[in-house]
Amino acid sequence: MLVTRVHRGETRRQPDELIVEEPMSIQIDGALVSTTMRTPGNDFELAAGFCFTDGLLAGAPVHGVRYCATGSAVDTNFNVVTVETGGRAPVPVPRLTTTSSSCGLCGSASLDELAGRLRPLPQDLLILPSLEVIAAIADRVIGTQGLFKQTGSVHAAAAFDADGAVLLTREDVGRHNAVDKVVGRLLLDGRLPAHQLSLFVSGRASFEIIQKAWAAGFAAVVAVSAPTSLAVQTARQAGMLLAGFIRGDRFNVYSPERLATPAQAIGLASTV
Repeated sequence: MLVTRVHRGETRRQPDELIVEEPMSIQIDGALVSTTMRTPGNDFELAAGFCFTDGLLAGAPVHGVRYCATGSAVDTNFNVVTVETGGRAPVPVPRLTTTSSSCGLCGSASLDELAGRLRPLPQDLLILPSLEVIAAIADRVIGTQGLFKQTGSVHAAAAFDADGAVLLTREDVGRHNAVDKVVGRLLLDGRLPAHQLSLFVSGRASFEIIQKAWAAGFAAVVAVSAPTSLAVQTARQAGMLLAGFIRGDRFNVYSPERLATPAQAIGLASTV
């Protein structure tokens, strides 16, 4: 796309790359679940991750994911994806409105409802990242963000291990979509629950991000920006480490409320 670029009072026309945003309808066994605004790519991961983190699978295994269960994928512009469970998942109640690329749950679930279907994380199975890994992870993930380099207008989510190795990065115009793509990939690979992994997000840590990470079993969430108060409350109820507001080698740990001794907390402190 041609744009007018202004630099020091001078203008010139030149090409620019913009991120694509299109609607995608998600189905379970052919029944509509929701329509979300997303960046095309890794659509099967997004659909599977969305259904899993919202609790729509109810423990049913995913047998397959494909475009458009009722006709040609070309006819629907590859914008309809169905997650197949062989009828084992409950028939979903579709959302009445389109999920935007920024709203996530849009107030459709409360913390009480979330706690009703998810148990606190098993603390003896979690492997937490060190201080050094948390401080360095943003710089490590940025090197894997190809779409951000091209457009500067997408969010990223990444799964990383306790040593700071970035195992998986996904990008999308929506924060929650990027997380669902990561969770969906892990689900399809049989790698959930992710008790030995942590989740990085390039923006703020909102409630819907934490509930998706809790559903996937991540040991920790590390966010570039600060969390919301409900996100902190949710992380504490889940027993999940939540760090945010990363500024170089400085960041805050919001959950748990009080950390144990450095040895017990694997080197973590509440504020660095």
